[in-house]
Amino acid sequence: MKIAIDGPAGSGKSTIAKQIANNLNITYIDTGAMYRAITLYCLNNQISEDNLEMIKNALHEINLEFINNIIFMNDLDVSLEIRSPLVTNNVSNYAKISIIREFLQEKQKMIAEEQSVIMDGRDIGTVVLKDADIKIFLTATVEERARRRLKDLSGDGYEMDINILIEEIRRRDEIDSTRLHSPLMKAEDAIEIDTSKMTIEEVVETIEDLIRRG
Repeated sequence: MKIAIDGPAGSGKSTIAKQIANNLNITYIDTGAMYRAITLYCLNNQISEDNLEMIKNALHEINLEFINNIIFMNDLDVSLEIRSPLVTNNVSNYAKISIIREFLQEKQKMIAEEQSVIMDGRDIGTVVLKDADIKIFLTATVEERARRRLKDLSGDGYEMDINILIEEIRRRDEIDSTRLHSPLMKAEDAIEIDTSKMTIEEVVETIEDLIRRG
């Protein structure tokens, strides 16, 4: 089984996909975490988004693995570091780079060929899992997505202003939807769900019902 969930930042993709994976006992692949890990590596090693040669070399030095839904980069758990505001504010700049997208897309396709997966991101239904059994496109208002992001940051010990988060999310939406390589967009055969006024449980139930109906 292949399930694709796409949508902009803060639409609830990861939370929803993780819960469905647990309920259906299939593998969850957080592709956003993979882009965040690459971004973290580049930032930690002072590799500019403009230095394509250094980025290309760096990709050969990066090994990404998911173990119990936790992402490891070169055998180190980076699940907390990749959620920092610094990575969040830079990930779209690195994620739009074609060599990074092609590198990770190939990894994601290979994973999906080996097992049943639910995969979330911004180009899963349009590029990575074009043949997915079901495709979902999650949306929510910018204000609601900022509120969710603020809650997540507070839980991780970070303090942010809600108005700053709203502007950052709008900026990320613009970058993600206008990049040349596999931009954020809804697949023609995807089912759109606006989660602005829905609970996590309601979204999960809606998607699982769609899966059951095929």
